[in-house]
Amino acid sequence: MSSSRSDPRTDQKDAVTSSDPLRPSDHIDGDDSAITQPRLGFVGWLRWGWRQLTSMRTAIILLLVLAIAAIPGSIFPQRMADPNGVTQWQTDNPDLFPVLDAMNMFDVYLSPWFSAIYLLLFISLVGCVIPRIKHHLKALRARPPRTPARLGRLEDHREVTRDATDAGAEAARSIDIAQKQLKALGYRVERYDKGRTYSVSAERGYWRETGNLVFHLALVGVLLVVGIGGSFAYTGQRVVVEGQTFVNTLLDYESMNRGRFVSDDALTPYAMTLDSFDVTYQEYGSAASGQAGDFSANVSVRENGETRKESVRVNHPLGVAGDKIYLLGNGYAPTLTVRNADGDVVYSNSVPFLPQDNNLTSLGVVKVTDGMPEQLGIAAFFYPSAARLDTGAFASAHGDLLAPLLTLDVYEGDLGINEGTPRSVYVLDTEELTKLTGRTTDVDSIELQPGETADLPNGLGTVTFEDESPAGATDYTQSVKRFVSLQIHHDDSAVWVLVFALLALGGLMLALFVPRRRMWVKATTSDDTVTLEYAGLARGEDPTLAAAVDDLVAGHARLLDDPRRSTSSTPAKPRK
Repeated sequence: MSSSRSDPRTDQKDAVTSSDPLRPSDHIDGDDSAITQPRLGFVGWLRWGWRQLTSMRTAIILLLVLAIAAIPGSIFPQRMADPNGVTQWQTDNPDLFPVLDAMNMFDVYLSPWFSAIYLLLFISLVGCVIPRIKHHLKALRARPPRTPARLGRLEDHREVTRDATDAGAEAARSIDIAQKQLKALGYRVERYDKGRTYSVSAERGYWRETGNLVFHLALVGVLLVVGIGGSFAYTGQRVVVEGQTFVNTLLDYESMNRGRFVSDDALTPYAMTLDSFDVTYQEYGSAASGQAGDFSANVSVRENGETRKESVRVNHPLGVAGDKIYLLGNGYAPTLTVRNADGDVVYSNSVPFLPQDNNLTSLGVVKVTDGMPEQLGIAAFFYPSAARLDTGAFASAHGDLLAPLLTLDVYEGDLGINEGTPRSVYVLDTEELTKLTGRTTDVDSIELQPGETADLPNGLGTVTFEDESPAGATDYTQSVKRFVSLQIHHDDSAVWVLVFALLALGGLMLALFVPRRRMWVKATTSDDTVTLEYAGLARGEDPTLAAAVDDLVAGHARLLDDPRRSTSSTPAKPRK
């Protein structure tokens, strides 16, 4: 037979617990000390997520993330603004281009990830600003708070004692004057009199919160205008050679990026002819020899049946029918004429050559598709001021037409344009071509100056470098036509972006420089004396608050002692 013996310490603890039925279960001596939190549930988690998204901290983080996300747009060329740059980048980096293109690095501002950040920022700002507007409107309608019972507890506190024959009347008069004084200083005022104590409560600085709200609303406006305005905007590029005319139609653009709401007939009809291109160079032999000083594309614009002379210069776009026309680049466009063996002209055109350096050494491509036994491709280099190097190669010593020279390498075969695959006019694919002149052949490259003609190899015909100089010219300065690269941009939202940006700046200035503060003046009567108390309280840091309180005390004293006002007191005696 076995027996059990209980522990007296356990019995004592149980007795204490049973004798205290009101002790909570989460007490240190309770049965269960774990804290049980309520389950949020689906709706609870949605509310928590919404509060996190619409907090000011999240809006600031999203704004920073949006700025970081826009960085690739300034590093890589964008299809919307520089499609030729994208093509060139693809040519220079064929292996890396597909990877970056899949990440939308060349369409940053149209990419899903950039749009997601953009929309989240918009929702965050709206969800953050609307409750603050409601709270601000409620605060504007509210009365200034009651005067604290113990103003002396405030850090910026002043106290003045004045003798008076009628303390009650003098106290009331003092507060009446203080009320008018504070109102003149831009404060909202409210009287709080009780028994033998008279006081006025005043507050100002609501423009600070108003400016803060204006700033955030302006940011929302910018996001809306940019998002909606981009759907009605378009940007196109066009290369125009001297003497050519550009017509503002979709068919006449070399590349066009337009918003989703831009229809085919949205472009305003007008025409523009490039009459001449003026460029000034630093004197030959100077320290800055060859550097261009100024560019000006002189054009004739025909709009609504009228013609006017205009110019397009760097950083000075031309406005036509709501479009902004920018000068992006320029170069030479040598005029080449190709004849076959029978002497028939099979090609004649002014070909824009792409500049390769500051002295306008330029590369161009000519493609002759018809009129020859086989298709011809010509890769040409143009040197405005040709100079032979020690290696025997040519280079341009100056950007102006001092000694123009054109060298040509001729290819024969299939240009690949009959397959339906788009081909750049500035690139010659030589994979299916046979080289007839130049390196790796027995025939030297063709060298021409303006006005000269040379035979093509194998008796294919001739090629002529046309001289475009006017009659009576004695040099080569006008022997080759110039071309300009223009960008035509239309965006009606630009004005609204500026308006909202200025509003944001104005709101930010108010939020930074308007102080938010409260002031109190209290008069307490005691027999034949009146004790005046002055105090101020700032919301946030306000280094000028103490000076404002001192100015209030000094101004109030001057008004009380003004002989033009009725007085019933003697000069004040400050009390420390």
